[in-house]
Amino acid sequence: MARLALLSVSNKTGIIDLARSLVEEFDFDLISSGGTAQALKDAGLPVTKVADYTGSPEILGGRVKTLHPRIHGGILARRDVPEDITDLENNQIRAIDLVVVNLYPFEETIAKPGVTLLEAVEQIDIGGPAMLRASSKNFAHLAVLCDPAQYDEYLQELRQNNGEASLEFRQKAALKGFSHTASYDQAIASYLAGTQQYTLSGTQLQSLRYGENPHQPAIWYQTGTTPTGWTAATKLQGKELSYNNLVDLEAARRIIAEFTDTPAATIIKHTNPCGTALGSSISEAYQKAFNADSTSAFGGIVALNRPIDAATASELTKTFLECVVAPSCDPEAQEILAKKSNVRVLTLPDLSSGPKDTVKAIAGGFLVQASDDVIADSSQWQIVSGQPTPDELAELLFAWKVCKHVKSNAIVVTSDRTTLGVGAGQMNRVGSVKIALEQAGDKAKGATLASDGFFPFDDSVKTAAAAGITAIVQPGGSLRDKDSIIAANELGLVMVLTGVRHFLH
Repeated sequence: MARLALLSVSNKTGIIDLARSLVEEFDFDLISSGGTAQALKDAGLPVTKVADYTGSPEILGGRVKTLHPRIHGGILARRDVPEDITDLENNQIRAIDLVVVNLYPFEETIAKPGVTLLEAVEQIDIGGPAMLRASSKNFAHLAVLCDPAQYDEYLQELRQNNGEASLEFRQKAALKGFSHTASYDQAIASYLAGTQQYTLSGTQLQSLRYGENPHQPAIWYQTGTTPTGWTAATKLQGKELSYNNLVDLEAARRIIAEFTDTPAATIIKHTNPCGTALGSSISEAYQKAFNADSTSAFGGIVALNRPIDAATASELTKTFLECVVAPSCDPEAQEILAKKSNVRVLTLPDLSSGPKDTVKAIAGGFLVQASDDVIADSSQWQIVSGQPTPDELAELLFAWKVCKHVKSNAIVVTSDRTTLGVGAGQMNRVGSVKIALEQAGDKAKGATLASDGFFPFDDSVKTAAAAGITAIVQPGGSLRDKDSIIAANELGLVMVLTGVRHFLH
């Protein structure tokens, strides 16, 4: 008797090709439900609807289709237990050799703006997880596939093992099935719990060589059932990504996401930008960012908001870099970059989408906060000293966007939409000011300065003016704001208050 496969998928990617191979190469019979059955029928493949196989119609608007003894008996039967085989025979149930299931798009639904509770609840799959769990439990006797990426591997198993999937493959697939349902259930629980319960789960993507230091083990996990963010990136070349690479890449992504209308480049070292710039082309933006601090750029992480072209690729190969990420990479540029085979080159078409929350582990628990994704709006700023020209206001906005992503206490000095000096992570703001101005040197004359937090005293304003700074952007909010404003007025500086603070710890 032909073997039996049950196909019931929400995501129909690759299902027709898989089904055709099952029928034509390996003599499977197919049973299917709902839209999957119709898709197979439209493709000219022989398929029996679940309702016809079970003798029970789909009811409750399709809510009940596969929850039936003829389905779950066929899945859960142990082929080496005589009593199970007898039960199958007495109830005219065929053993099922393959289950292909993926689930209603719950996470995709709740991600849509304005989705209602009723709409979300309707996307909670019941039959799918039941089949996934049952077939994963019985992996000793059948295979389960819950991801289109598994289809080719399964067919290769059949071709290499005389039409059978190996026990090793079936057990690995079962683990993926349980991980899939666990992630799915946690997404539902988190959504319904709101702020009362926060669940964080992921599927191991790969073990990393080590964490921040060689003595720290590290693992990269994927959240959700669909690859997004860095799990959806394509690595064109280079060594495996490290823990520190990924942390720095995320810091670079957050900065570059601030700039969409103009070519922009940033170079990251230890999560701080050593150079960020805008340009008329992506090549110019990168060269400006590199020249901002060419010493620190050595071994840096580069993010670009435009495709890598040949001119930019040539510049990128002139120094040692750890990683480069861009929305895409031109074929000619890829050939040029291949000469530096160790540099990790990634493409991530959507560099703007990041996590909605940030999570930090502490002893006995963890902290969750909304990500700092507020969009800077200079029209809402308060001008408290001088009157900035349109170009000065644009420069202040650029400096403010970069400063947002520098570790506190953060000071950024810029000119011509290019960072000149960055003071990061100092224990007092005066120290950060001095570092940024010292790095900028003579270029600080006529430049702009941004501070992620307010100035508690007027000393930083006076230090900036003495170095030649002409415009300052800061959040304000200090009880002594007046002192800084008076100093700015007396020294002829433009000063604007954003009303928004961007501490980054």
